[in-house]
Amino acid sequence: MKVATLVGLVLVVLGVVGFVTGGFSFTRDKTVVDAGPVQVSASEKESVPISPILSGIAVIGGIALIAVGARGKA
Repeated sequence: MKVATLVGLVLVVLGVVGFVTGGFSFTRDKTVVDAGPVQVSASEKESVPISPILSGIAVIGGIALIAVGARGKA
């Protein structure tokens, strides 16, 4: 399998996952107070949205790379 085809396949999969999930979220622990032996921390939930435009560009670019990789075999 050519590199262009493999990269195209990865882009298509990532684009479809971006469409389906719409983004991802994670939890970050943040120290609020650090006074000697006493520490107070808080958990913050943050989310990172994935734009549908970016997902569409990834799918279209992946399809183009798959086409280029397939055409190079013939």
